[in-house]
Amino acid sequence: MTEKGHHYIQMLGERYLKLAPVLPDVEKVYTVLEETYAKGGKLMIAGNGGSCADSEHIVGELMKSFILPRKIAPELRDKLCRISPKLGEALGNALQQGLPAIALTGHNGLTTAYANDCNPEFVYAQQLLGFGKRGDCFLGITTSGNSQNVLAAAVTAKAMGIRVIGLLGRDGGAMLPLCDAAVVVPETETFKIQELHLPVYHALCLELEDHFFGNPR
Repeated sequence: MTEKGHHYIQMLGERYLKLAPVLPDVEKVYTVLEETYAKGGKLMIAGNGGSCADSEHIVGELMKSFILPRKIAPELRDKLCRISPKLGEALGNALQQGLPAIALTGHNGLTTAYANDCNPEFVYAQQLLGFGKRGDCFLGITTSGNSQNVLAAAVTAKAMGIRVIGLLGRDGGAMLPLCDAAVVVPETETFKIQELHLPVYHALCLELEDHFFGNPR
């Protein structure tokens, strides 16, 4: 059992033995995320290539149901029905509670304009400056730990009082010292690092969903 008894993080170590040594780091990252959401903050995520796809993947697991139902509050359902009897019931049945998360990897109009007018390495930092506030959290995903656009966003986050977490590989690179908590998976080749990042962030998303939307134990 992990330090706090988190089921999905424990399962992560059982299913992926190579990750067992970094489970305490997974717990630390989870704690930062839980605290962020408990205090009304949001998560912003960025990465490149496969890590860009991972950023979008994580948002998909957090912003809607993953494996548990996330029905909206009855009060909101009632308001929807009062505003629009026709649409309200359908919305009340379909909408799901989410944990607010933004992938900084989209928004093509903004990013291409900023890259053209200013500096393409700072497109994530610019979005973080616009979206972020103290109490939020930034997740940088970089297999090398040295992606300049992710590092620029992490530096901006620290300056704004936004906590920084990392999903990294190899030796953690320049990103590691900027992180309040980080998981450095024990691989050195990019594709192998990415293969271990996915089960780590799935476990984190499952634990968050269980904590905020699961039945009291």
